[in-house]
Amino acid sequence: MKERFYTICKWVCRLLAAGLLYAWVCRTVGRPLIPCVFHALTGWYCPGCGVSRMCLALLRLDFGAAFCANRALFLLLPVGGVLAVQMAVRYVRTGERQPTHRQQKVLTGILVLLVLFGVLRNLPVFSYLKPI
Repeated sequence: MKERFYTICKWVCRLLAAGLLYAWVCRTVGRPLIPCVFHALTGWYCPGCGVSRMCLALLRLDFGAAFCANRALFLLLPVGGVLAVQMAVRYVRTGERQPTHRQQKVLTGILVLLVLFGVLRNLPVFSYLKPI
């Protein structure tokens, strides 16, 4: 159990360090660095377009800008965070890495919502969903 807890801690620290390094590089350069390959090839916005700007805005505690950068992911972030914590606690306690049936349903729902968001944000009627 102790070893699994340290494994989770190491992964969280790595992700946090990578995110902070990326944020520092973006601030130094003055803009997000990772372009969306899907948008570059098709001209359409994928469900993830605006994530870098959303994360940078969240680091500044600018929730309005974060929401405008990617509305769907901003609203799904708390759900994903709770799900990640639940899965991490379950892994530490039992060693089980697979999500429960309920968690799998939530993950599927999130995926469906993101695909729907990706389609809608490219329709002229929903142009307000484009990243700002």
